[in-house]
Amino acid sequence: MSGLVDTVMGHLGSDQINAIASQLGTDPDSARNAIEHALPLIVGGMAHSASTPDGAGALHSALSDHAGSSISDVLGSVLGSGGAAGGGGLGGMLGGLLGGGSAGAGSGIGGAILGHVFGGNLNAANQGLGQTTGLGTAGAGQLLAILAPIVMSVLANQSQQQGLSPGGLGNVLGQQSQQIQQQGGLAGGLLSAVLGHSGGQLDLSSLIQGAGGLLNAFSKR
Repeated sequence: MSGLVDTVMGHLGSDQINAIASQLGTDPDSARNAIEHALPLIVGGMAHSASTPDGAGALHSALSDHAGSSISDVLGSVLGSGGAAGGGGLGGMLGGLLGGGSAGAGSGIGGAILGHVFGGNLNAANQGLGQTTGLGTAGAGQLLAILAPIVMSVLANQSQQQGLSPGGLGNVLGQQSQQIQQQGGLAGGLLSAVLGHSGGQLDLSSLIQGAGGLLNAFSKR
């Protein structure tokens, strides 16, 4: 399986980046930077969720039931609603996931996916992404909810094409998560911090300072 982050980025052209930037109230360059940090976080969260047999089985079942969905349709549906709703088979895609989702994860399909993927660390994910991109906690949560159904759809198609078993899916995601963390930088440091978070506020100030400060501050409208 090719790198999931790179594959999703390959589906996000200038029109899609511009649409996300518009929803976040920022410029396309800042939106792209935030997306490049958000996607590794989502992939790492999915890997953590699939690191147990039950978690891998739930994710595999959800993906296999809805593989083949059109990426363009998913993009149009999610970007048209800011991640608050999904179209086509995406609604059913969550059937195997919602049992483990956390309450208060946010409305709509994106929030439901994130609630399962991050569980009690969802707030830490939002805080961390908001700090490392300058987007803020609320904006980071919005971006993650936009991207989560897109990542699910791409992963579903890749899993079907390669005939991955639940264990194989968990192994592939685990390898990609490990690579992200080993590469370091803000994206790798953010993922490691969120996965290792044990409660309370997530403070990444030292990580950000070590990387030279916020790379792209968001200009809110």
